[in-house]
Amino acid sequence: MRDMTQFYINGEWIDPVTPNLMNVYNPATDEVCGKISMGGAADVDKAVIAANKAFASFSLTSKEERLELLQSILKILVRRNEEIAHAIMEEMGAPWDLALNAQAESGPQQFAAIIEVLKNYAFEEMVGTTCVVKEPIGTCALITPWNWPISQIALKVAPAIAAGCSMILKPSEIAPFNAMLFAEVLHEAGLPKGVFNLINGDGPSVGVALSGHPGIAMISFTGSTKAGISVAQNAAPSVKRVTQELGGKSANIILSDADFSKAVAGGARSCFSNSGQSCNAPTRMLVPIEKLDEAAEIAGKVAQTTITGKPNDDDTIIGPVVSKTQWLKIQDLIKVGIDEGANLIAGGLGKPNPSSAGYFVKPTVFSNVNNSMRIAREEIFGPVLSIIPYNSEEDAIAIANDTPYGLAGFVSSGNIKHAREVASKMRTGMVHINGAPLDSMAPFGGYKQSGNGREWGEYGMDEFLEIKSMYGFEPK
Repeated sequence: MRDMTQFYINGEWIDPVTPNLMNVYNPATDEVCGKISMGGAADVDKAVIAANKAFASFSLTSKEERLELLQSILKILVRRNEEIAHAIMEEMGAPWDLALNAQAESGPQQFAAIIEVLKNYAFEEMVGTTCVVKEPIGTCALITPWNWPISQIALKVAPAIAAGCSMILKPSEIAPFNAMLFAEVLHEAGLPKGVFNLINGDGPSVGVALSGHPGIAMISFTGSTKAGISVAQNAAPSVKRVTQELGGKSANIILSDADFSKAVAGGARSCFSNSGQSCNAPTRMLVPIEKLDEAAEIAGKVAQTTITGKPNDDDTIIGPVVSKTQWLKIQDLIKVGIDEGANLIAGGLGKPNPSSAGYFVKPTVFSNVNNSMRIAREEIFGPVLSIIPYNSEEDAIAIANDTPYGLAGFVSSGNIKHAREVASKMRTGMVHINGAPLDSMAPFGGYKQSGNGREWGEYGMDEFLEIKSMYGFEPK
């Protein structure tokens, strides 16, 4: 049982202004695994004061000083990687292999990438007779989700430190323990007091207080599109910068010249990974209409052989979804898919093991889905795949782009030039060609209602910087 009821403000662990305890549940057992405190506006005020005071000096530190801090943080993160993985497995249900080698490991990966960016980053350049300078934007509010918790924390905190900003983190109250361990890492690394602060709480309390606070210069938010709209509205009166990575309903176009069996099976596995709780998951699989039945059979077999079980069981492939609320939402949308007339190929309503106490969902495949159906338009955030037939390549591209989202896209083809041509027509911030993985040095983010701004690499650094033109320099 974890008891983590304090906040980290101005380099110290302190009690909240008003006691307000909340239980944290293990989604694999539906049992309490610890408790935290829920903060409020008064806690935010204390953190903003500390962060703004720290910014005055930290913003003036040299690139070399910040590199040394980042390298120290990286070493400690690597050392405590297994401990953080245990917390993630416990609080959000990730299977151990995923928790250790993907979830927790993403923290050090993000810091390693930003270290390489900072080494070669130019904070000023000459443009004619003008010196253009990039300066830290100020105190930043970082609001992160539960589905990839330490990854989302690291990809915001690392560039904020590299840029010279101070910050206040509000992690998800559903999966908060990894963030508390992360705060311990920063403390051990010697980050100056007030540069990093952590307050637990929910959106209506801490999230609203942060996004509307006049002492905050920038909001970096990852979460649902609905919550992102609220954050932007709260931030608008103070005209602070808002960067957002929001929802997705990514299309996976499998072209007629692809290695069909490999592409379908790989797409299904990717959809089910992390129990379908990834914003960039390929949840809409687009296949030639004449291969619809073949695709359904392949994807159905993947679903039937995807073992859903306890996170610490060796043969588990996917664990539970994160909460009862999430489980009920997924069940509702599976029922919607059935009622709308989609062909249920595998999975469906209920738990794989009806007697299980956790929030487990059957890996589910729907075939012959129409893009106007709710299961094709709404982000389900569970292991649910919709297979949509198309009549022509132009039809496939039109279906892929017919969505309010635009985070990621996927294309499979036996001809790389052909795949790139199709990728160039997809209205998404990222496109994976033939199963290519993410690149931590490349920009991550989306079009349309999937957000604005970019994270990862140099592009992520830029979001934490203001640009100043100083005129009157001699030309070089």
